[in-house]
Parts: sequence; structure tokens; C-alpha cells
Amino acid sequence: MHRHDVLILGSGLAALTTALKLADQRRVAIVTKRQMIDSASDWAQGGIAAAVDNGDSVEAHVHDTLVAGAGLCDEAVTRLVASQARDMIAWLTANGVAFTPDPQAPGGLHLAREGGHSRRRVVHAADATGHAVQTSLLDRVRAHPNIETFEQHVAIDLITGKRAGGEERQIHGAYALNKGTGEVETFAAGHTVLATGGAGKVYLYTTNPDTATGDGIAMAWRAGCRVANLEFVQFHPTCLYHPHAKSFLISEAVRGEGGRLLLPDGSRFMQLHDERAELAPRDVVARAIDFEMKKRGIDCVYLDISHKPPDFVREHFPTIHRRCLELGIDITRQPIPVVPAAHYTCGGVVTDIDARTDLCNLHAVGEVTFTGLHGANRLASNSLLECLVFGHAAARDILATPPAPTLDLPPWDASRVTDPDEEVVISHNWDELRRFMWDYVGIVRTNKRLTRAAHRIRLLRAEIDEFYRHFRVSNDLIELRNLVQSADLIIRSAQLRQESRGLHYSRDYPETLPIAGNTVLNPRPGTLCPSVCGVSSEATP
Repeated sequence: MHRHDVLILGSGLAALTTALKLADQRRVAIVTKRQMIDSASDWAQGGIAAAVDNGDSVEAHVHDTLVAGAGLCDEAVTRLVASQARDMIAWLTANGVAFTPDPQAPGGLHLAREGGHSRRRVVHAADATGHAVQTSLLDRVRAHPNIETFEQHVAIDLITGKRAGGEERQIHGAYALNKGTGEVETFAAGHTVLATGGAGKVYLYTTNPDTATGDGIAMAWRAGCRVANLEFVQFHPTCLYHPHAKSFLISEAVRGEGGRLLLPDGSRFMQLHDERAELAPRDVVARAIDFEMKKRGIDCVYLDISHKPPDFVREHFPTIHRRCLELGIDITRQPIPVVPAAHYTCGGVVTDIDARTDLCNLHAVGEVTFTGLHGANRLASNSLLECLVFGHAAARDILATPPAPTLDLPPWDASRVTDPDEEVVISHNWDELRRFMWDYVGIVRTNKRLTRAAHRIRLLRAEIDEFYRHFRVSNDLIELRNLVQSADLIIRSAQLRQESRGLHYSRDYPETLPIAGNTVLNPRPGTLCPSVCGVSSEATP
């Protein structure tokens, strides 16, 4: 059994931030299912939204966030996050992150503009901001004597007080499968932090890495945490459409710098859907592309930046230029074939401004959470900022109390299971799940599609639960179990929202209701969850 003061599940920006802020005073374990570098944070191209320009303001940043969020952002949380952006950029710079400079700018940083922003405010490191941030912070994590990392360990479940023989709503750590040995190990900790990312892999097409299987959402739900607004799945409008380019994102910043969306005949179409054209928020652009593809029976549309000088394109988008060139597309001379793809989970585990969940000694940070910041649609480049602000908040809250004792926890019981006889069941169910979620719970939804998805998810859950009870756990089984649970919560949330708002568009309810409400699901109906303020226990729209 491993013992630490704090156990962090995940290794993205939220996880690394929390760990570094804790490590001078606490012994920290980071458990991650692949390598430390494998996370959605590392893939982030755009940057971090921050009002650092003299002509910008926190209020303008808040306003743009509220507009994109379609009436569902928590204004107090939004203002809190936006007001800390400048400090977060300074903290990253102090930790070795080299952002793209602009000697002519008052703050010395080049600022990009992205869809939904009223001005340039995206601090970035060329078009690979996430990688620059992750590698810098990883260097510091690996060098810190109080941080121990466990790669190739996939978390199975949180260890509740009920399992440990104590208070039911306490969390004491987690069980994780060591993929190298095949054994399940016990991680005991006084505090546990979920930083496991989103659930993009429930969909057939996604910009997310393979690790985004909704693990934290599913584990928290099974342990007794509420989840909120999971119907709001952001589909990035521009994922590279190419048979050999799995999940490669074409950054929002390409449109921000003048990229034009074209039909196969070379004509523009965004101005027919929104007066902001290519600078409209992501949900608007994704629906417009989806509409044009279905209307015309085309496989993709095109994003063209080739009218800009070649040196400008190569300087601003070196990663995109290099990757496309590898695939035979010279973006300085040719348009880029693109399609929408599942990109960001705007809802998640309910937390307060200190990153606390409904369960004692369990915090959550990053994309796994519902903080109230994103509302019905995340504003571009607010996600890395949220990771930073709430990573700091979680660490501050944990450090405000003395280290909690770690208990002697029961080991994982594998005495009544056998090796699986047919692994093909897992792969077939994985494929079926992602295909019907794409077809029935995608960019445009209907009651009939959601009903079909709910029926199929019930059948899958029964089959997977039976498989889980009788056979040894594997990485694929753990992920599939979590994907099915996350998909079930997305479908249930979508069925409850009888309107169209932000990222949730229903043909049966095309209008937006006059009063905005959050969709909150409670695994224990009637149970009051007192530790999280601001969201009622069982709210529905």
C-alpha cells in the first residue's frame, strides 16, 4: 500500500499546478494512466486567456465569457477566474514557461485573438502552448523530492469510508491497476484530487487524447458526487480531416488570425449563419459546418489561411504547418480539410470555489469539474486558465488544514474473478458506444435520438457490469466502464434540458427558455450535499 498526504489522479496542467503548490509542505503522489506528458493539456494549441493588454480589462474578459456561456456562467466564479489570469501568467513565467514575445506590446507578450473574444487576449507559445507549459512544469515536478509519480497506473475507483469501515462520505484514496504488473495497488491519502480530464472519447470523432475516458466523472459519481451540465459537450469546429491524422486539432487561432471557412467550391458560408462569421463562438461554427455537410452531402469543409504571407503562417502556426506538410498539405498554399469533433466537456463533478466536491477530503480540478465558469459553452482558452486558478485553490484549501491521517485500507479483492475468456466483447462495445453517441447525442439532437441512445446504453451497462463482476480488470475494461457511465450521464442530462442553449441544440426544442438553469444529477436523490455552495442539491432546468 502506498501512503501519501495527497493523491492526485491525472497529470495535466491542473494536476501539475496542484502538486507544485502542495509539495513544499505535503508528500504528493501523482497517478497517471500513461506517461506524465500524456494529457489533453499537452495537446492544447491556442493559449491562456488573460487581460494583460492595456486596452483590455477583467470586465471585458468576464463579459465575453458570459456571452459565450449563454446565460449559464456563474458570474462570481467567472470574475474570480478572470481576475487571477494575470497572476497565473506570471506564475507560469516564473516556472520557466517561454511565451511568444512581442517587444512592441506593453506587457511584452504577443496576444492572439480567438472566436468569442472581443479583442486580443490569448497569451500563447506559438501554436503549442500546452506542450510548452507541460514540459516546463514537468521539469519542476520531477525535480521535487516530495512528489512521487506513478506512470502506467489506471485508477479504478475511489476508496470511500464505507469500504474502509469509516464515515461513508469520506474519501481515503483510490485503487489503481499497475499496467506493468497487472496487479491492483492501494493508494492511501489524507486528501485526494481528481484531475482526470474530460470524456471526449465517448464520441467517435474527438480532438482528445485516448486518455479522455471520463474516469474522474464516473468514479466521483459512483462514490456519491453530483454532476452538472454534462449535456454541454463542446465540438471543436475544425479537426483535421485525414485518414492518417487521428484527433489532430486545427487551432481556433487560425480563424482568429483571418482563416476563412470554405465549401468545396471555394465559397465562404459562415456569414450566412452568423454576423461574426469565422469569429463566432465554437458552438455556432460547429453547427454551421455540420449543417452545410449534411445539406450538401460533403465529407468536410475547408479552412484557408493561405491568403496570408507564408512567413506569417509558418511563424504563427509552426506545429500545424509541420503536421499538415507531413500529410501532403501545404497550408501556406492550400486550404485545410476540417470536420467538427468532440473537444471539451463543459460540465462535470460539482465543485465550489475551493475545488471541494460533495465528499470530504476529495477535491477536483480542471476539465473533470463543473465550477460554473463555462456555462453552456466554454470561451476559447479559458480552460487552461481554469486549471491554473482551481489548482491553486485546491492546494490552498488542502494546506489550510493539518495533514489528514491515512488509514490501513483493505486491499483490492480479486479472489472471485477469473481471466476474461473473450476480450472481443470490450472492443465491440467500445466501438458501438462511440458510434451511437456520435449519431444520436452529437451536435444536433432530437428526443427520438436520445431515447435510442438511452436504450442502447442500458443494454451496454448491463453487459459491461456483468463482465466487470466476473473477470479481472484490465485497462480497456476500466476505461469502457467509465465511458459507459459518463455517456449515460450525458444522455440523461440532455433529456432533461428541454430547450436549445449553447452547445445543446435540440430540433424538438429549438427555442431558449427565458430562465437559465443548471442540469444537476444526484446519485443519491434526497441527500443534501452541504460542502458545496451555490448549486442546489437536485436542480434541473
